Amino acid sequence: MLYRAQYKVPGGKLIKVQVTLSDATIQQIQFTGDFFLHPESALVGLEEALIGEQVDETSLSERIDAFFREQGVQVIGCSAQDFAHVIALAFSTTASSS
Repeated sequence: MLYRAQYKVPGGKLIKVQVTLSDATIQQIQFTGDFFLHPESALVGLEEALIGEQVDETSLSERIDAFFREQGVQVIGCSAQDFAHVIALAFSTTASSS
């Protein structure tokens, strides 16, 4: 099932996500928005790293933070927790409205 959400970080950037889930497991994911990652190519790597992960905001935040540290990614205007939050938001908003 396809889920979508967007999250405006307070005082920061907008993160949008489109995620396909099967049994709360990420099958495909794409982030867009006005946030900045350096290097920009890290975004594709992040999306690939999240495939197979369960939608649990705390675990996703830890996974994303580890990815940023391991890859030396600089994030401007948002955080690993914000990326995890928008994924959880997509899942909870759509799940509660269906």
